Amino acid sequence: MVKAYLRYDQADAFGVVVSSDANICYDNSGKLLVAGALEQLKVWNVKQGRAVHALAPLPSAASGSRAVVTAIACMPNSSSLVAVGYSDGSIKVWDFVEGSCETTLNGHKGAVTTVRYNRASSLLASGSKDTDIIVWDAVGEVGLFRFRGHRDQVTDLVFLERGHRLISCSKDTFVKVWDFDTQSCIQTVVGHRSEVWSIDVGLNETCFVTGSADLELRVYTINNQQYQEEVTIESARAHSRKLECGSLPQNKWEVLRHLGDIKRQSSERIVTLRFNGSGTLLGCQVAGKALELYAVLDRSDVLRRAKRRKSRKKEKALKSGRKESDGNEVSQADFGGIAEVSQFDTADDFVATDHFQLLQILRAKHKIRSFSFSPGHSKKGLLSSIALALHNNSLEVYDVQKENAARVYTIDLAGHRSDVRAAVLSSDSTILMTTSHNSVKIWNPRTCSCLRTMESGYGLCGVLVPGDRHSVVGTKGGSLEIFSITAGEQLKTVEAHSGAIWSLAALPDGSGFVSGSADHDVKFWEYELVQENDNATKQLNVRNTRTLRMAEDVLSVRISLDFKYLAIALLDSTIKVFFVDSLKFFLSLYGHKLPVLCMDISSDGALLVSGSADKNIKIWGMDFGDCHKSIFAHNDSVMAIQFVHNTHYVFSAGKDRLIKYWDADKFELLLTLEGHQAEVWCLAVSSLGDFLISGSHDRSIRRWERTDEPFFIEEEREKRLETLFEAGLDDAHSGMHMSKEDFPEEGTFGVAGKKTQESITAADSIIEALDMAEAEKNRLAMHKVERTDAGKTLVFQPNALLLGLSPSAYVLHAVSSVRPSELEQALLMLPFTDALKLLEYHLEWIPQGNQVELVCRVVSLLLRIHHQQLITTVSARPVLTLLQGILHKGVQTILLPGSDALFKDAGKKLLEIREKHLGEKNKITATQRKQKRQKQSAA
Repeated sequence: MVKAYLRYDQADAFGVVVSSDANICYDNSGKLLVAGALEQLKVWNVKQGRAVHALAPLPSAASGSRAVVTAIACMPNSSSLVAVGYSDGSIKVWDFVEGSCETTLNGHKGAVTTVRYNRASSLLASGSKDTDIIVWDAVGEVGLFRFRGHRDQVTDLVFLERGHRLISCSKDTFVKVWDFDTQSCIQTVVGHRSEVWSIDVGLNETCFVTGSADLELRVYTINNQQYQEEVTIESARAHSRKLECGSLPQNKWEVLRHLGDIKRQSSERIVTLRFNGSGTLLGCQVAGKALELYAVLDRSDVLRRAKRRKSRKKEKALKSGRKESDGNEVSQADFGGIAEVSQFDTADDFVATDHFQLLQILRAKHKIRSFSFSPGHSKKGLLSSIALALHNNSLEVYDVQKENAARVYTIDLAGHRSDVRAAVLSSDSTILMTTSHNSVKIWNPRTCSCLRTMESGYGLCGVLVPGDRHSVVGTKGGSLEIFSITAGEQLKTVEAHSGAIWSLAALPDGSGFVSGSADHDVKFWEYELVQENDNATKQLNVRNTRTLRMAEDVLSVRISLDFKYLAIALLDSTIKVFFVDSLKFFLSLYGHKLPVLCMDISSDGALLVSGSADKNIKIWGMDFGDCHKSIFAHNDSVMAIQFVHNTHYVFSAGKDRLIKYWDADKFELLLTLEGHQAEVWCLAVSSLGDFLISGSHDRSIRRWERTDEPFFIEEEREKRLETLFEAGLDDAHSGMHMSKEDFPEEGTFGVAGKKTQESITAADSIIEALDMAEAEKNRLAMHKVERTDAGKTLVFQPNALLLGLSPSAYVLHAVSSVRPSELEQALLMLPFTDALKLLEYHLEWIPQGNQVELVCRVVSLLLRIHHQQLITTVSARPVLTLLQGILHKGVQTILLPGSDALFKDAGKKLLEIREKHLGEKNKITATQRKQKRQKQSAA
């Protein structure tokens, strides 16, 4: 009989405050801060310091993994909607109040690097590592067009509201201006000597700033002058190429004009440039611990600074005996209206430094990964409030004044500042202890809440003392630190070893533990209560009872539950087994090619499993020391391994970010658990085996729970093969590794969407609906013929799969069920014959006036996709002729004053909503009456 196993799935992930992959963003109220925490989107209440919402997408159907958040943009006109870009190229719009995903936009083949809304919240632009820029209709939830032209990762985007344009920057050192009307690049700004990392535009769209690895900020004026003549795509591209080569003078095609440079204080590259909401401050974040704040001066200050500089220049010229040369007059339009220039003679009278003044440099204790200005009104005397995302997994909020900036809030208790190096569960699995380089944290593994945080040394391992009121941590410095969990403080530090303590193993009787260190010693320790310094209460202490000297560094120690064997893993890649009572040598297990980093002994003492830096796990018999099986388990070093209590099932974790579930009796891989984004350092399995805890270099702690869903080994093996096959196809068609010949033509555009599994399913559903409707029409025609021949009334039995709808209505229902973002790709995959059938159904839909907007969009898409075949196919001409006649009339009927065609479906939906609410109300009323009767009968 085939054996069934129970599946483990990720139940929760905690310990991450903010990850460095994405930016942070305030909501419109300024009270909530939206940040990426690996695959989760967390919404933090700044004052309370707690996460009020945590949103995560469903795992991928193919691999089971979740994509990481890489870009965030809050919708300007909404209090709860936020657009989030992910590492798999998808964009999701979340409503964090409702906790639901409003829409999913698929179009990029690489990770999304930036997303940006326009001020009206009607458009959303996204850039990606695939070098493409996609502009989305945020209301219609569809892609409008795709801009191609950059030759490296797109790093930032910004809208120009007045000119209906978009500006982009990239690691290819270019800044490009895209025009929505012509859907082309109209200007390419060259001159940066390194990658351009961030751009932003001022409040009134009068100045534009770029930041790169250069030592200067480049400032440009924006020419918002509209075109005076008709513009074509070909002419725009030609002018863009000429401007790039410098063969044309400044003219109407030149939207951005270089005003000057601002010398930066830091030599590190720029990460983010942003103006605050009022346009009075410019934040310049570098790839370090500094955030430079510049004041944006008003018109009077700009004039005053220009006059002062001009007078100094004249005085200097008089002293040196030189006279200023006369120059051409400059009009105010040349400076985009930044300042009045009528009093000045030459363009040199205005430079970038006239408009910006260094206010202060905000220095954090750790590297800054992202920052965001608060959109709320500042208090009296404050210029703004700034939130910083730090590299050490924490958030800080500063109040900025003219002279200095004061830190007012810090969010850091919900996670470790660095890697989670050890995880230990209590005997009843109700308490979890984790260690890192400077702290020990106590968690409730069920609720994922942090109960205690205690400062410590670099903790590499630990044990919980029986009773779960104390814990012992082994550190990298060789000391044992004793903590009181109830008091939340460190009680004592014992200098136990002269080298790092790599492993601690609790004795089965609970009287103490064994430690293994890099100083070649294995020491037995015993718990004792000691009264010190005339204190009335006794404190926990540890006492060394026995020491076993080894020839190599000790990397791991384990004791069998029957208290019979002591297993010691050494740096020479061997495992030595000793008798616990006499410390006499018993077995030497050798076979690993690299040092054994972890091991465990089964509950019955029959098996020992070891994991090594050679990527293998070996299963040994404890009776004779023979190797039952050697398995290539991970693609990198195996860092943790543990048996499920009272079974021969094993969990292993490695540097390849994976956790694997094994059957040590059958030597079979059962499951692969994906979720961590970096090396997995530690594992802890509950006493009942119903869940396990893992800690990683990505600072996350994850709980994996055993479900009631059974699975079979053969099915899982087939799934893994399918996943590998699909991954190979994705890599072959991803287009991420392109040669110079593969890059698209400069300034071109294309279809915004991308072929996904959802779009394929949608196309299949439309084809299936067309086939079922065609079959139903044939049945209905045959029924009419039979009824005529029989001369009597015959009852027609409609197909129940059509949901009680007519064939035409059923096809419309199938089309309307496709998400708007997937509709174009679904129609692209329809064969021409099915597309022609779908066009014929429009002859019925348009006169009825049902879902006219959707129907018109489908018609336009089909005509655009199959234009060449339609005009050359004779059978399509009658359909096109009829469509030409009724399409314009149908749309005009909707647009007539007083027409209710747009709201035909609204009445039905309103009635359905009212009936639903009425049913819920009646149900609640009936429940209340029942409870009242029960109380009366009880009384």
